[in-house]
Amino acid sequence: METDKSLLSEEDIKHRYITPALERVWPASDIRMELAITAGRVNIKGNMEARERPKFADYVLYTESGHPLAVVEAKDNNHTISFGMQQAKAYAQMMDLPFAYSSNGDGFVEYDFLTGIECELSLDAFPTPAELIARFKEEGHLTEEQVRVIEQPFYVSEGTFAPRYYQRVAVDRTLDAIARGQKRLLLVMATGTGKTYTAFQIIYRLRKAGLGKKILYLADRNILVDQSIQQDFRPLASVIHKVNYASDDRTTITSYEVYFSLYQQLFGENDEERFRELFRPDFFDLIVVDECHRGSAKADSRWRKILDYFDTAIQIGMTATPKETAYVSNIDYFGEPVYTYSLRQGIDDGFLAPFRVINVQMNIGEGWRPCKGQRDFFGREIEDRVYNNTDYDYNIVLEDRIREVAARITNYLLHTDRMAKTIVFCADEAAAERMRHALAQQNADMMKKYPNYVVRITGSDPYGKSQLGYFISVASPTPVIATTSQLLSTGVDCKMVRLIVLDENITSMTMFKQIIGRGTRLRYDEGKRSFVIMDFRGVTRLFADPDWDGPIIEDPGFESGEGEGKPTGGGGKGGGRGGEPAVKPFVRADGCKVYTVQETIAVYDTDGKLLKQENVIDYTKENILEQFGDLHRFIHEWNAAEKKQAIADALATRGVDLDKLKHAMKMDDVDDFDFICHVAYDQKPLTRRERAEGVRRRDFLSRYSGAARAVLETLLESYKDLGIKNIEKTDVLRMKDFQKFGTPEHIGKLFNGKKGYEEAVRALEQELYKAG
Repeated sequence: METDKSLLSEEDIKHRYITPALERVWPASDIRMELAITAGRVNIKGNMEARERPKFADYVLYTESGHPLAVVEAKDNNHTISFGMQQAKAYAQMMDLPFAYSSNGDGFVEYDFLTGIECELSLDAFPTPAELIARFKEEGHLTEEQVRVIEQPFYVSEGTFAPRYYQRVAVDRTLDAIARGQKRLLLVMATGTGKTYTAFQIIYRLRKAGLGKKILYLADRNILVDQSIQQDFRPLASVIHKVNYASDDRTTITSYEVYFSLYQQLFGENDEERFRELFRPDFFDLIVVDECHRGSAKADSRWRKILDYFDTAIQIGMTATPKETAYVSNIDYFGEPVYTYSLRQGIDDGFLAPFRVINVQMNIGEGWRPCKGQRDFFGREIEDRVYNNTDYDYNIVLEDRIREVAARITNYLLHTDRMAKTIVFCADEAAAERMRHALAQQNADMMKKYPNYVVRITGSDPYGKSQLGYFISVASPTPVIATTSQLLSTGVDCKMVRLIVLDENITSMTMFKQIIGRGTRLRYDEGKRSFVIMDFRGVTRLFADPDWDGPIIEDPGFESGEGEGKPTGGGGKGGGRGGEPAVKPFVRADGCKVYTVQETIAVYDTDGKLLKQENVIDYTKENILEQFGDLHRFIHEWNAAEKKQAIADALATRGVDLDKLKHAMKMDDVDDFDFICHVAYDQKPLTRRERAEGVRRRDFLSRYSGAARAVLETLLESYKDLGIKNIEKTDVLRMKDFQKFGTPEHIGKLFNGKKGYEEAVRALEQELYKAG
């Protein structure tokens, strides 16, 4: 009897019809089922974060060399054969694949991106790998070099991960452009999406294809070079050399294959072009320019001289911020990007962390004017004008403002996590030192335990720079807070940073994106699921700028020096008043009292649009009222709940984490019941200890005797420390305090069985929440 397909689920259709049809012509080892393309966006909801379901392709078909070629989307037989085509095409476009298929078990519909032709195939007519590969080569008009590059596998070994879909696309597009003869290429990938790993895969496959024997990787910071060599490029360690002009032997330096160099090593102190001494102009086949937004393409820069000298080499620029400015034009030099993977895409796909913004407004934010004849700490009269956020630390230093900023940072960490890695971006290196000192004073308890709890990490601070490796290490708990001006703004891989503090005037969208990028790395399983931006200067107004994660626009003022400016204070480093003062006025706390007027919490979407601006307490109250209604109804729901955990779970679905919020409000010793009543219904809360004492006062325990009473007394003591959600779990009976009563089974017998024990616990709970 023939099966009625309309009664079968999608999984049945796949198992009985689609999978066998594919495996008849395609090796099973080259078919990946239920392949996760994205990781699933992390959404911020209240004071919690939750992942969406990733995007999965039902089938992805690979070539023998490990490259995906086609997507197949399956539907049940109640849909038409072509019903899944739109989804298949969307996934194929994401993954840059030439073929997409849809099936309902009756046959296949094929869409060929190379020809634009959509056609229907019978179930037994699915093309073989050889047929699809031949069509791909012919319809794509691929040259022998393109084919040779395409056929090179990615580097994958034990302990390493296969490239994510966008990394694979970035590598493939770059290699294809090189195979077609393109000499200058630009890759745009948001911070935290693996630019260095992508560069490694490009170099690895080029070398395997015989198209890149001598390769130079350029960067402008030692940490970037060392990170790359020690991490992503480790598989090539035997052929890598880090250029050191002072110690390199000119006769042997050319014997290596992959060179890493700082620009400083290729120039002397007086701009002598050392690279001419070390290498012939045609020595390198490929040059990769890391973080090429920082001046590598500027016509009169040192970096450009290097690129011009090695002009026969293929040159790849890599950046997270392609926006054109007065200081750099990536597109002008490298051309349009061969691939762009933006911050917006990274957050949407769940590979980058979303963020909250805390805007801190102070009483002096919009303006402070000194009193008539007011003098600073040095006895000099302070210029009579209105100072504002663009002046503080740039043209005038207010001691109490520094204290207040440090206090707000400390207060946030006190209410969340004292060990959360934090970067504070300051006006300059001197401001970074003042902030370090203020934070050290505010966190004396942590400084006693961890002398390096707060450090300044700036370009001129050797000790601070020596701590950079520990700060960015996932394994090292300290330093926790790093104050800086520019050193940590770009390139440095800060995996666990959870708080970014903006106390620097930033007008450059490029710089803003780079700084935001310090927090975007996602470590979901290790607890870093989002990060917070604390803004003291109104810098996050840039989210409203059309250029936030927007299109790449070449600035016509690039060569003339016009266009977007550097971070400034008061209209420029000198406040637009003839240059920066030789010594800034320094106003002590008694000369200008500073306090916070308001803090607002905002959540933005990936387009920079404001989704909501709220106080977490207000959000919690609103959701409690929506869930439970008035106080009477809440108390009824609470008493009716067989397990009080169900109340916390119900609020968690609305984005309210009661334990986290209690900790933030320093109410860890308060029961969930009292906390909810306090936040939502303005009731005076009792501590768990007070509730336990009420039970004793009303002599509830006299209902029981002997060991049973002793068990309940111990349970009441445990309630003081653990709370109601924990004592209602039978696992509590396995804790050390209960071992004297025997096993949980033996304890149950004291109450005439498990049911009797549960009834006793239920009675204890009812007594705990009695009024009075």
